[in-house]
Amino acid sequence: MSNKPTRDLRRRMIADMTIRSFSEKTQHDYIRQIEAFASFLGRSPATATGDDIRRFQFAQVEQGAQPPKMNAQVSALRFFLEVLTRRQNRQKGDR
Repeated sequence: MSNKPTRDLRRRMIADMTIRSFSEKTQHDYIRQIEAFASFLGRSPATATGDDIRRFQFAQVEQGAQPPKMNAQVSALRFFLEVLTRRQNRQKGDR
């Protein structure tokens, strides 16, 4: 995977969080969570499936992740995937 698509996703995610007035700490935390997910996947998180998310969450629990961390991951993943999905649907002409 080239770094350019990853940089583009990160840049768009940061722009979307800025538009929504997310704090700098929240932006930092969300980026960190998505980076961890991408590292787990070994590919772009934009290609993630529901099964990928479940495997990631299960691996986190096995490593001892506590509810606050799991909640932060869910929030970051939800934001990333919902914003990305909405953008992809708009590009396809869905409204």
